[in-house]
Amino acid sequence: MDSELRIAVLIDADNISDKYIKIILDETANSGIATYKRIYGDWTSPQLASWKTVLLENSIIPMQQYSYTTGKNSTDSAMIIDAMDILYSGTVDGYCIVSSDSDFTRLAARLRESGMQVIGMGESKTPKPFISACNQFKYLDLLYSNQREEEKEEIVEKSSEARSSENVPAKQKNANMKDKDLKRIRHTINAIIDKFSDEDGWLSTGKLGDQLSKRLPDFDVRNYGFSKLTPFVKSLGDYDIEKISSGGGQKQIYIRLKAQKGK
Repeated sequence: MDSELRIAVLIDADNISDKYIKIILDETANSGIATYKRIYGDWTSPQLASWKTVLLENSIIPMQQYSYTTGKNSTDSAMIIDAMDILYSGTVDGYCIVSSDSDFTRLAARLRESGMQVIGMGESKTPKPFISACNQFKYLDLLYSNQREEEKEEIVEKSSEARSSENVPAKQKNANMKDKDLKRIRHTINAIIDKFSDEDGWLSTGKLGDQLSKRLPDFDVRNYGFSKLTPFVKSLGDYDIEKISSGGGQKQIYIRLKAQKGK
């Protein structure tokens, strides 16, 4: 995003672990400034004890919500009410809703209807409707797993050989990735190339990245063990990748389907 968005970070403590806090705040910082940082739960419950130190260290405001009825999630209702209050205050440009709960699907859709940028964060178990309702969705467990692996690599092996793994096929890079994910991504990339490529079939990776984020809210190359889009696309094996002059002596990276070569 070009400008700094003012973002309200709302965390559902009932189903999100405190171990993800650094990733949550770092990902929010990549998109804008966290003007609200609130976390919701029943803080009289011993299950949330591990969060207390984290809240102090990161200046996150705990919002107390008692569980009035067994089986009913009053935390969700409190988050939704606060989100709408913040919306009407006109003090933010977007939201970061941190939960793996599908109950926030309608909230995400409503906020987007009001022109808000909605970033969802949760684990891989998050239901698809909530993911689709967000502008972007970050899988916290995959990002955390990749982060841990990178830390281990730095400790165990600091040689250049350890850093050359960008050439390893994406399928081997992350055990959490499934074949159907690759098929879905390839299909989407092909559709984007077909729609936006020039007469020779070339499309800039910048344009590709913009369109992928719009069509696949949960797409993030880091989910597959990569740090950049180009190495990920290269690992798929279906595309030509070249640096092409875009005028003024500058070169941009472009891709096209290999079947287009020679046309």
